[in-house]
Amino acid sequence: MAKGKFKYYFLWLSLICIIVFILQLIIPGFTELFVLNLKAIYEKQYWRFLSAIFLHGSLTHLLFNLFALVIFGLILEKKIGSYRFLAVFFSSGIIANIVSVNFYDSSLGASGAIMGIIGCLTILNPMMMVWAFGLLMPMFIAAILWVLGDILGVFMPSGVGNIAHLSGVGIGFLIGGLLRIFRVKNIYEKNNVIRFDEKSVRNWEDRYMR
Repeated sequence: MAKGKFKYYFLWLSLICIIVFILQLIIPGFTELFVLNLKAIYEKQYWRFLSAIFLHGSLTHLLFNLFALVIFGLILEKKIGSYRFLAVFFSSGIIANIVSVNFYDSSLGASGAIMGIIGCLTILNPMMMVWAFGLLMPMFIAAILWVLGDILGVFMPSGVGNIAHLSGVGIGFLIGGLLRIFRVKNIYEKNNVIRFDEKSVRNWEDRYMR
């Protein structure tokens, strides 16, 4: 899977989130202009499906998302390449917002996009060890626990966009699955085979089999 030049998009996205949060603090009405709400549908303000990804409700909200974006974003961007990483981020975030606008009066934050990153990474590298819930565990276990937490959150609302999270991680799972299939397909198309040097094999036999 050709990755191309590494462009550090995870850092650029993080920087955009920081700049936008500063603008939220210093410009009155800025958040209301770009937050996701029913104006996106009824008044055809479609930019809100994208712009709301970069808005955050508090400094804590921003810092949690930045931490996840930097850690998991770095890993995924290195694994699948910068352009594919952007595709995961924006498709997960936008689709999560399209779903969530049907359930919440308003919503904002990069959580749906970040959950997409986590979902994709879980499919591609399920046994990667991560620190979550105060324990070291495989990525797929952490993802299961995060998903279960969001499912519970749907039935016990707390102001968190759990449906957006679930939508984002679902898109991430889907893209991760497609990337795995694509990679396997390429292996077979190129007829890649493992070849052993005969001299090396004989030396190994002489050393360990006699």
